[in-house]
Amino acid sequence: MLRIQCVALAAALLLAACGSSTGDRALSGGAIGAGAGAGLGAVTGTSVLGGAALGGAAGAAAGALTDEDDVDLGEPLWD
Repeated sequence: MLRIQCVALAAALLLAACGSSTGDRALSGGAIGAGAGAGLGAVTGTSVLGGAALGGAAGAAAGALTDEDDVDLGEPLWD
């Protein structure tokens, strides 16, 4: 179980950097993390909702705590 959580956190950290403002990065990171967490939950047979919540929180935190110089994936879709 811990391995799955580590993979979800790593994916969220790698993918949480869309946008230039802190709000954009937190929002896109949360969305990407929630999707990744739900996917991992479905594939592994654990809780999909729990995986989405955990991944979303990790992705939002990673997006808010990084800046565009750390990882830059371009402008978010909503801009």
